[in-house]
Amino acid sequence: MYLIVFQLLFVLTFGIFILSKRHMSYFGLFIQLGLAGITSYWSVDVLIHGTVFERELLISFWGNPLEIKVDSLSAFFILVLNFTLLTGTMYSAGYLKPYINEKNRAEFGLHYFSLVWLHISMLLVCMLRDGLAFLVVWELMAVSSFFLVIFESEKEETVKAGIYYLLEMHVGLVLIMAGFIYAFVQTGAVFSFDGLTVYFARFHPFPLFLLFFMGFGIKAGFIPFHTWLPHAHPAAPSHISGIMSSVMIKMGIYGILRVLTYIHTDLLAIGIFILIISAISGLLGVMYAIMQHDLKKLLAYHSIENIGIIGIGIGIGLIGVAKDIPVLAALGFTGGILHVLNHSLFKSLLFYSAGSIYMRTHTRHIEHLGGLIKRMPVTALLFLLGAMAICGLPPFNGFISEFLIYFGLFKGLRTADFQTDLTILGAIICLALIGGLAIFCFTKVFSIVFLGTARSRLSENVKEIRGGMIFPKILAGIMIVTIGIFPLYFVKAAGKVAGLYVEDIPLIIQNAPPLSNVSRASLVFILLTAFLWFLRRMQQKRVQIEHGPTWGCGYSGADPAVHQYTATSFAENYRELASPILKVDKHFELLKEEEIFPRPRSFKTETGDMLEENLIEKPIRRIIYWMEKAAMFQTGNLQHYIMYAFLFAGLIFLLTIFKLI
Repeated sequence: MYLIVFQLLFVLTFGIFILSKRHMSYFGLFIQLGLAGITSYWSVDVLIHGTVFERELLISFWGNPLEIKVDSLSAFFILVLNFTLLTGTMYSAGYLKPYINEKNRAEFGLHYFSLVWLHISMLLVCMLRDGLAFLVVWELMAVSSFFLVIFESEKEETVKAGIYYLLEMHVGLVLIMAGFIYAFVQTGAVFSFDGLTVYFARFHPFPLFLLFFMGFGIKAGFIPFHTWLPHAHPAAPSHISGIMSSVMIKMGIYGILRVLTYIHTDLLAIGIFILIISAISGLLGVMYAIMQHDLKKLLAYHSIENIGIIGIGIGIGLIGVAKDIPVLAALGFTGGILHVLNHSLFKSLLFYSAGSIYMRTHTRHIEHLGGLIKRMPVTALLFLLGAMAICGLPPFNGFISEFLIYFGLFKGLRTADFQTDLTILGAIICLALIGGLAIFCFTKVFSIVFLGTARSRLSENVKEIRGGMIFPKILAGIMIVTIGIFPLYFVKAAGKVAGLYVEDIPLIIQNAPPLSNVSRASLVFILLTAFLWFLRRMQQKRVQIEHGPTWGCGYSGADPAVHQYTATSFAENYRELASPILKVDKHFELLKEEEIFPRPRSFKTETGDMLEENLIEKPIRRIIYWMEKAAMFQTGNLQHYIMYAFLFAGLIFLLTIFKLI
């Protein structure tokens, strides 16, 4: 019965186009509630009982019935994406209200139709094993998200970002397809994930895994496959940015984890490779984030950073399996997989908060903001909650997953050979640097955006977001705090997934990290904070509180930017230290000696992505250069084209005579 309803919901999605613009979001949410309810029921049952759910759909593919399969890995990812898709759709109803009069019904309908089918495609990505069917829904996920990114298609930069995103997704699709085809040709086994078992049992697994890793790594945003991400996230509406960053890029992690379930040899080399790529992604992601002035672009680079943290957990988990260090393997995999859930929560909260700020101020540039905590206190509080969680601070969910990874790393020290200990020590240092830089970055962001005084008229006289745009953020915030205080239930769920790679997971998790102590310490911290707040509240009732302007260092009459830190000045010392890695361009005009009365000037800094410049832009410029050179042959003269044909025929004749072809 549930299976029939699940497939019937696919057909009902076309009903979105016959509704009015104001009702499309509610109908889309209704369909997604049905999808989430059914698939979550299957997933919870799988995680509780440790079974595998298998059913045949009414849909056939190439004459064969299509089968869905939900194991613990699929179940965990399904639950994660269901929650975020629902909160994103709830948030969209309020966020898109200003566009009702700007967009026609077809544009609105396409947006919500694509949103529902993005949900469906991601569910099917997690449930299908057949290779061809998987590639179809993987492409469906890319196309539906492309239409979501280009919602504001009247903006040229938005369309460019969307096309850039779609091109990179197709490169990833080709790499994944090549992996399936190569395994099929070499073994003759079924064209599916299950057919990879035969290949990995017969052949050296690393080359084929590398092919799959590149394909899935483009979707996940690992460096150097990340270049689409900082462009697509700022271009998309904020609820789509939240969904893409929170769960869609995790489909790349899912694909990597799925392929790893079939590999049982060469795990050390694969683990070290993933660990190195992930450490680079985590460090460079947060380093680039610090220098960004666009709030959504900054959050996009933090997605790369957190993908790096997830990859570090997976990498050390594989090293633990290869070196027979059970605690390192169990806690590495469990921490990395739990971070998939944690990142989806605090990153969606941060993007929704950024969307609320943009909706009220009409800017993403943090230099134009300031003092918003006085005008948008709820948004400020929720953004601060997400910021502390993404920095891995207790008692929030980000701390739990990073704590598991740290605990596994320290427990794994001195239990293996010297080289493995050095690898573990390097991972510890990388995690510590990533965490410290993340705190620095969000200290800058929160202080510039919410504290001080308004730096421009854009952030003056704004009002707090109300209604439906607050509720999804509160839901994400509740989950963040719940996981931080009661982590054991969620750790056990992540441990069920880690059990696909490591034996005796429940026993290791139960005996290794003192999660009960973490829960008690978190509760004590929260109660102590609440008690101090209560005391302060009682004390303030007895005094008269005066309100006045923020102290301006004796220059309160000047431009607010003069007596406040800017985002650039806040990170200036960091920029100088990181200049060998970061590409920072300064745009300003020097004063001339003959200029007695200087005219107005501006100072602007831009942070470029050196990897994107060297790996993408330079080769493309070179190709365009030679294509322009080749255009000289396109004369439009018929005689020239006939001559080209004769020259080509003559060349073939000569090569044939000399037996060169």
